[in-house]
Amino acid sequence: MTTVTSPEAASERVAAYLRDAILNGEIAPGDWIRQAELAERLGASRLPVREALRMLQAEGLTDYEANRGSRVPKLSMHEVEVIYQMRERLEPLALAESIPHLTPAQLAQLAELEDHIEAELDDVGQFVRLDREFHLLTYAGCAISQLSGSIVRMWNTTQHYRRAFVTLTGPSRQWVITAEHRLLLDAITRHDSVDAERYLSGHIRRTRIELARHPEVFG
Repeated sequence: MTTVTSPEAASERVAAYLRDAILNGEIAPGDWIRQAELAERLGASRLPVREALRMLQAEGLTDYEANRGSRVPKLSMHEVEVIYQMRERLEPLALAESIPHLTPAQLAQLAELEDHIEAELDDVGQFVRLDREFHLLTYAGCAISQLSGSIVRMWNTTQHYRRAFVTLTGPSRQWVITAEHRLLLDAITRHDSVDAERYLSGHIRRTRIELARHPEVFG
C-alpha cells in the first residue's frame, strides 16, 4: 500500500531537516542551499523545498536573494551586537509577561534542564542546545506572539555565533553562565519579575560584551 504524503507534511519534513542542520552548525552562515540538491537528497519535489525555505526565512534561519537562491545569513560583529542589544530590551519584557503564567510542571522542567546544562559543560553541542531550550522555555508563558516570535528569530540568527563563542571560551567561562542561570531560575520560581528581568538583562549583556572581545568568531 502506497502512503501519500501531503504537500504540507512534505514541507514540514524538509523544514525540520534544514532547521536542525542550520541550528546544529552543519549548514554554516553564508552557505547556499541548493534546492535541486536538497530535493534529491530528501526524495522530495521542488515545491515542498521552496515552501520549507519560505518557512525558514520567516524564522530568521535563511535569507533569499533574487536570481541566486537561499542561504544562511552571515552577520557582521556589529549586526550581532545590535541584535544582542535588542535581546537585552525585549527578552526581559517577554520574561515578565511569561512568569505569571508558567506552570509548576514548566518550573520543574526548567530546574531539570539547568541540571542537565551543568552536567554537559564539556559538550558544546549539547550545552548550546540545552541553553536554548532553557531560555525559550522561560518565555513559554508569554502570550504576545509578536514578541515571542521576534525573540525566536533573534535566537535563530545568532545561534552560530553563540556556538562559536562557547567553543572558543571553553568550560572555563561556563561557570558564569550556570551561576546566572541559577539566579534567574530562583527569581522565576519566586515569581519575582523585577529580579528576573535584571538578571536576564545582565546575562545577555555580559555575553554581548564578551563576544565583542572575540572578532575571530565573525571571520
